[in-house]
Amino acid sequence: MDIEVWSDFICPFCYIGKRRLELALDQFPHKKKVAVTYNSYELDPNAERNPGKSIHELMAEKFGMSVEEARKSSEELGRQANELGLTYNFDTMQHTNTFDAHRVAQYAKNKGKEHAVTERLLRAYFTDSERISDHDTLARLAADAGLDRGNVRALLKRNDYADDVRIDEKEAAQLGVQGVPFFVFNSKYALSGAQPLDVFKEVLEKVWEEEQSEPSLQSLTPKKSKTTYCTDEGCKIEEDD
Repeated sequence: MDIEVWSDFICPFCYIGKRRLELALDQFPHKKKVAVTYNSYELDPNAERNPGKSIHELMAEKFGMSVEEARKSSEELGRQANELGLTYNFDTMQHTNTFDAHRVAQYAKNKGKEHAVTERLLRAYFTDSERISDHDTLARLAADAGLDRGNVRALLKRNDYADDVRIDEKEAAQLGVQGVPFFVFNSKYALSGAQPLDVFKEVLEKVWEEEQSEPSLQSLTPKKSKTTYCTDEGCKIEEDD
């Protein structure tokens, strides 16, 4: 089973959704036959690297609420995260642009380290209050996850992996993705949002059962038609009854 996940590193529900999927997979008997891929998605492509405002102030401006209302909303998100063993430090969180972080994640995918880098970047933003647009910070975090710090510094100075980020975002647009996290199972089944754990478990079972009971390809060859084809034993003409 292949699972593609579109997410952003500043999306609180993306971290929650990631952990719930992981917990569901831990209870899934066919976990070893599941491959999870993380794809790039920017919630705010125009975000400043250093807006100079707290996350509560930015939320208040964006959603037309008071700073105190924004703080209470964050506290509820924090409680959901805590239930999964995650810690969200909203008071010190540093909102920023995530394009370069996604470039590093694309490099990590190329090196087989995308899971470690994705987890490290999410923890850096939500728990450690790191500015994940800063190149020195990104290089250090990537090194924490097993990548070469010097190579990461070098790619950040150039425009490496920018096209890979844009390809993921274009695909998301073609799929009609309007929010993240967004999960696609076997390129056929979609699940939107950080659904409850039981939903992830049900989807995994449903997709697995349906994929096992149906052939991977559905024949569209018309009935009672002449079929012409070749094999290693020669070419034939057969008529379907």
